[in-house]
Amino acid sequence: MVIKSLKSIYNRDLSTLRTEIEAYNDESAIWKVDGGITNSAGNLCQHLIGNLKHFIGAELGQSGYVRQRDLEFSTKGASREELIKGIEETRAVVDATLDKLTPADLEADYPKSVFADMQTMTTGYFLIHLATHLGYHLGQINYHRRFSTSCRNKLFSYSNYIA
Repeated sequence: MVIKSLKSIYNRDLSTLRTEIEAYNDESAIWKVDGGITNSAGNLCQHLIGNLKHFIGAELGQSGYVRQRDLEFSTKGASREELIKGIEETRAVVDATLDKLTPADLEADYPKSVFADMQTMTTGYFLIHLATHLGYHLGQINYHRRFSTSCRNKLFSYSNYIA
């Protein structure tokens, strides 16, 4: 039951991530930053792809994926098509890995220490954490897209919105 629910949530949110990236009218706006917005939607998308491919795919699914976290934030300009391909690859990896898990796997300790203040945690706990992390950044991407669209895809100018 829990595995089926997690799979549904990941599929829903990865589908929404794809929809958000597709919804940008101007592909270059995916990469824009300004002022207090330091991460573009493109970099957040790359971060989510790397995060899930690493913590679910590599750690639980033994996919062999090697994460380069710094590049998730420093690499700019991937095409919309490349981002969508990464999202779909991630969805396939997450689905395949979750399909192999058992309820006992969810109760077992996650195989890697991730948080400095928490030596161990169950796999189920961490999968829930990863889902909320995905949702958090998905909200940032949605805001970024709506804000950049409201600015008519110009580089953001907050002074236009100060009352």
